[in-house]
Amino acid sequence: MDRIQIRGGAQLNGVIPISGAKNAALPLMIASLLTDQTLTLENLPRLADVNQLARILGNHGVDYSIDGKRAREEAATGQTAHLRARTIVDTTAPYELVSRMRASFWVIAPLLARVGEARVSLPGGCAIGTRPVDLLLMALEKLGATIEIDAGYAVARAPKGLIGGEIDFPKVTVGGTHIALMAASLAHGATRIVNAAREPEVVDVADCLNKMGARIRGAGTPIIEVVGVPRLNGANHRVLPDRIEAGTYATAVAMTGGDVLLEGVGEDLLETAFDTLEQAGATVTSDNRGVRVRRNGAGIQAVDVETAPFPGFPTDLQAQFMALMTRARGTSRITETIFENRFMHVQELARLGARIRLDGETAIVEGVDRLRGAQVMATDLRASVSLVIAGLAAEGETTVNRVYHLDRGFERLEEKLSACGADISRIVG
Repeated sequence: MDRIQIRGGAQLNGVIPISGAKNAALPLMIASLLTDQTLTLENLPRLADVNQLARILGNHGVDYSIDGKRAREEAATGQTAHLRARTIVDTTAPYELVSRMRASFWVIAPLLARVGEARVSLPGGCAIGTRPVDLLLMALEKLGATIEIDAGYAVARAPKGLIGGEIDFPKVTVGGTHIALMAASLAHGATRIVNAAREPEVVDVADCLNKMGARIRGAGTPIIEVVGVPRLNGANHRVLPDRIEAGTYATAVAMTGGDVLLEGVGEDLLETAFDTLEQAGATVTSDNRGVRVRRNGAGIQAVDVETAPFPGFPTDLQAQFMALMTRARGTSRITETIFENRFMHVQELARLGARIRLDGETAIVEGVDRLRGAQVMATDLRASVSLVIAGLAAEGETTVNRVYHLDRGFERLEEKLSACGADISRIVG
């Protein structure tokens, strides 16, 4: 099993190209089930999750091809993928596939909208909490679907098609908003989605669906209106930059010191997170090339953070920011409000010398003068990259085990960091 080995102490200086957003790429790929024509996605990141979802979609009848497979591709060059579901060949998404990737549950919406039925395994629990699908199923029921749970599967039917209606989410849900958008696009009549997620990835999916012929207004606001159409067409769409990847590398620069341009990303995608990094002592500026992050000389200041739906501080940057706060002057409080059980990285950061105690949904982090390298174990995607950030600043050598988690969400992480001066490498096997 691969490991990441880091010798800490080097500043980061240079340019890091930001890849396409995983959190947009996955629902965009799933949207290909809504049409029998070709959906072309540019700037698709090279990730294990993207490859896995392509295999899952193939089970339903999606033909998938990639342009420009070359032996020496540059890290900055995203893939261009072509997806076409001429015919839906199977409306069942079995447990052995859904259990490998929770987002694959979302196929229930386009399958139901296009052919009137779907049988999709419930995804079950995961390393960062149960993340139930109740709200996702509620959204489909509001559009006229009948749903029953049978032997661990959600069996959804709408033999005469879905019907527009009002979906009022009791709490913000990104997955629920994605499902509602896809289902409502082919429903009969108009749909109103209230308390919709405002994340940039939701806007990106809505933009793509509109290119395919959908009629969606209000994406990026709490209320989205959709007028259903009889069919959707193919389209060409470029996946937006990955704001979580950008925020991760920005946090790494704040941790190590240095000066790095995050190429291809806009400051507007992460305004709250960048503001927080500035409070911690980094300098963040932007121009037409991207966002530049610097920290030269000044120490790291303790900052309190509470995760929240967009435009608040992203839960997907909570672990990375906690790693930064382990070296801050003073004590910080980090409160997680989105997912339960998302502090599994705490015990591994403690192996590096961090001082963190938990009080319910809040982690109290007492900054230390130094971290020391150690063997650590990745528990999930964001936890694993927080250990890399800590290792970049730790004295001596840090080895991060079980890095298959990293490959799910970060494209060529060690290559991008080493190009900016980090002493980091992958040990294969």
